[in-house]
Amino acid sequence: MVPIGTGAAAPRSSEVDSPYAWLRLAAAVCLGTVGGVGMWSVVVVLPAVQAEFGVARAGASLPYTLVTLGLVVGGVLMGRLADRFGAVVPAVIGSVSLGLGYLVVARMESLLLFSLTYGAMIGLLGTAAVFGPLVADTSLWFSRRRGIAVALCASGNYFAGAVWPPVIQHFVETVGWRQTHTGIGLFCLAAMLPLTLALRRPPPLIAPAAAAGADAAGPARPVLGLPPNGLQALLALAGVSCCVAMAMPQVHIVAYCVDLGYGAARGAEMLSLMLACGVASRLAFGLVTDRIGGLATLLLGSMLQATALALFLPFDGLASLYAVSAVFGLFQGGIVPSYAMIVREHFPPREAGTRVGLALSSTLAGMALGGWMSGAIFDATGSYQAAVLNGLLWNGLNMSVAAWLLLRSRRLGRPVLA
Repeated sequence: MVPIGTGAAAPRSSEVDSPYAWLRLAAAVCLGTVGGVGMWSVVVVLPAVQAEFGVARAGASLPYTLVTLGLVVGGVLMGRLADRFGAVVPAVIGSVSLGLGYLVVARMESLLLFSLTYGAMIGLLGTAAVFGPLVADTSLWFSRRRGIAVALCASGNYFAGAVWPPVIQHFVETVGWRQTHTGIGLFCLAAMLPLTLALRRPPPLIAPAAAAGADAAGPARPVLGLPPNGLQALLALAGVSCCVAMAMPQVHIVAYCVDLGYGAARGAEMLSLMLACGVASRLAFGLVTDRIGGLATLLLGSMLQATALALFLPFDGLASLYAVSAVFGLFQGGIVPSYAMIVREHFPPREAGTRVGLALSSTLAGMALGGWMSGAIFDATGSYQAAVLNGLLWNGLNMSVAAWLLLRSRRLGRPVLA
């Protein structure tokens, strides 16, 4: 793979929106679906881990927090690698690390080593490589249908959330969580490495002339009247705040169902339903984004998420929790892909991997913080009601940032960068 910005020949611009671009997207979605297991496996095994290691709910949430923090750092690291060498390099690293990581974690005898291995091998070097870098790479292969393409690629981790939890729960109940982790590791190695071959071509939107034009524009040029890194910081704040709210049901729905007496299997089904509806939501919001832009989509999604999260306060019956889980998935699915679109609308293409990685990593940081916060609030109060209220407050911060940026965008206009 040739580093971006050199004088080597680049693919023709006619490859944008081409059949090959869609084929490449299909491979990216498959990679995200398989590799996204790292975001959800520890959620499903949380009750089993809590029981085996004899810790409180916040302590049992530590592996999820560390794997998500690993995703935060890994998203930026892998984004930089993708900017320089193309998406294939982080994809190969991620495939190998995920496979080996699950094989190693299955043999851990302490919660600390279990958590550290999840954070380093499964989060930092594993799942992070097949999320942000692939979303950024996809945005470089599409122009007319960029919104739906980015949303589809970003749905890989939600496909993973829809498919993996019931599968993992089944095998945890039948063969135990350790054997289940071993099987996941072997499957990742066998399924993911062949898919990385589809990512070998460099992106068509980063030709030498385009890179030179981006450099000439200068990274210090104000964006929406703000320094570029100032806008990036606001997107990071928005990403953290929206996903603190998002984490409460996504991280704790299985444990919540156990507490209510419905069992872990019902909770895994609700998580799967929530994320399956999230896939449909992301695709629908992708079409919306192509029409109204990333900032407007972010504000709309944030308002809808707040509405859905509030529904967890009055409803805790089995049937109602299934319904609320579905509504939550339908209402919040468009938020995360909107950050990638905002970056692509306001920053040069040659910065896509790093900038998208930073934006998406902030959402994962919010998931990590929110997952831990909800567990700590539960330990302190014995209920998830206060955790929901905490999520609503953070969601309000996200709406404020999104509304302010949207108003500036409407007033000042924005550049449209290929």
